[in-house]
This record gives sequence, C-alpha cells and structure tokens, in this order.
Amino acid sequence: MTNSLPTAPLGRTGMQLTRAGFGAWAVGGGDWAFAWGNQDDAASVAAIRHAVESGINWIDTAAVYGLGHSEEVVAAALAGLPAADRPYVFTKGGLVWDPADRAAAPRRVGAPASLRAEVEGSLRRLRVDRIDLYQMHWPAGDGTPLEEYWQVFADLKREGKIRAAGLSNHDVLQLAAAERVAAVDAIQPPFNLIHRGSAGGVVPWALEHRAGVIAYSPMASGLLTGAFTAARAARLEPGDWRAGHPDFTEPALSANLALAEALRPVAARHGVTPAAVAVAWTLAFPGVTGAIVGARSPRQVDGWLPAARLELKDDDLADIAAAIRATGAGTGPVAPVA
Repeated sequence: MTNSLPTAPLGRTGMQLTRAGFGAWAVGGGDWAFAWGNQDDAASVAAIRHAVESGINWIDTAAVYGLGHSEEVVAAALAGLPAADRPYVFTKGGLVWDPADRAAAPRRVGAPASLRAEVEGSLRRLRVDRIDLYQMHWPAGDGTPLEEYWQVFADLKREGKIRAAGLSNHDVLQLAAAERVAAVDAIQPPFNLIHRGSAGGVVPWALEHRAGVIAYSPMASGLLTGAFTAARAARLEPGDWRAGHPDFTEPALSANLALAEALRPVAARHGVTPAAVAVAWTLAFPGVTGAIVGARSPRQVDGWLPAARLELKDDDLADIAAAIRATGAGTGPVAPVA
C-alpha cells in the first residue's frame, strides 16, 4: 500500500473500510443480461491493482457479475499480494443463472441448498477460504421465506465460511424481519444524488441497529461523473444494460445531466472531479460507511479516488441541495439531516 486513507467501521464487524471501495460489476465483462458491454480483463486487473495500491482496502463483487467472471478477475488481480496488503473481498449470492442461456435474466433463488452451492462456487472462484462479507443480492423470488434464507447466512457465519453477513436491495421491513433471526452486519442499498430514497429509510435503520452501509451506484451508473452526455446516452450499445433505462432517456436524462453539471463549481472549490463530489455526497450521510465505485481502468479510479478523503462542507451541501431542487432530478431527501 502506498497511501493511507481515512476509514470507518463497518458496523459491528471489526472491519475498518476506506470510504470508497472498488465495485467490480463492469469488470465482469459482456455477454450477459446486465452487462456494461465488453471489457478487457487486463485493464480490469490493472484498475483493481491501482485502486489497492492507492489505498482502497475493499472490493465488492457478486457471483452473477459476468456469470462468475468478475470474481475470477478479482482473484487474478489479488493473486500474489502479501496478506497485509490484501483488501477485504465482499461478494453476493442469490441470483442463479442458466449457463446455457447467458442472455436470460438470472433467477432470484433463496433455497438453502442453492445458497450453499453458491458460496462454494464463490470461494472457489475468489480463491479464498473465507468471504469477508457475503450478501443476499435481492429478496428471493422463489418463495423461500426471508427468515429461511437469512438463517443460512447466519449458519455460514458460524461455520466460518463467511466473516460477516449482509443484505442488498432489502427494505426496512425486510431488514427488521432478518434482524429477528440474526444480526444484520451490513446493508447495500442503491444511493446517489438521483436515487436518494435510502437516506429516508434503510440508512437511518442501519444507524439505529449498528449495521454498516455500503452504498452502491453513487455516481448513478456514470450519469454523475461529469463526463456523461446526451450524445453518449444515445450511443450506448445494445449490450449495455443502461441503453433504454429510464435514467438514461428523456424526460429524466436532461434533469440528471443538469444536476451533474451543477456539481462542477463544488468540484472546482475542492480541486476534484464532479464524480468525486457525487461520491462524497453519499458519504456525508450519517450511517453510510462507504460507497462502492466502479472502474474499468486505472484512469477511472483516479477520477473518483479523491472522494475517499473528501469531506463536503455545509455550503457545498447547501449548493447541491439547491441544485437538486432547481433541476428537479430524482427523488428523496436532498441533504443530510443536521
């Protein structure tokens, strides 16, 4: 590690995380239902290593990203690293794909035997003996009760297969139901300047119940980077899941891009990119441990890396809140509660 970055505790897990972590969705590559398009593995490995060498100490992936490929790329990037320099590796299960039909949407499966098979698959692909944080990617859609699949996570933790257990894309009622079975160590909600609903729901819940929060999509899948344009949205390849998504088409697109543009003066005050400001905004909310930020090259890592240190001031937050109101972009609370 060449740099020491500020950290925050991930709930009660004992893990101290840098405020930004590397998101490995896009590095899964193309040719599956929710791909970002084709991706060069060598560039992915370089991006991950650059993030880790820059001080980032955790990586978030999932079995379904690239249908197993993202986990393999993460393992390749971390191969040979001394134990002291190894980042935490978080992954997710509960989405099962059909190997014979890569284009089909994965099924949301919570059956205990399926989850146990998934954990073994992730351990093998990641080349680890224990997963630092294992998360249920989405609520099960196969009829398995939440209490039943969450018990599997508690059992895996007790057995030492996983260090901590988390829930992604679960609402407050679901979190409360899980907590009655076993402690929820961490939650992973979508949270950014456009999709702000988590600030009024699961984030306060986590704060009250001492669960960590790792927010995903803090740059709204590229919309808030300052580099995205309407022309680029129109050119998204058919293999990119964003093509045709409501966030990337009118009428929302213009408002979203106007909000991204409004981040420039704040970014200029701090000498950073609008992308870094977008990420830092999510980190200004009490209860948010860290933000998952994707990258497909070392250069993209450099664009958001300053967010791992950036603390927005009251005037920054006020200007951003005013921009949200002026553009009408998105929904949810416009600023942290003082």
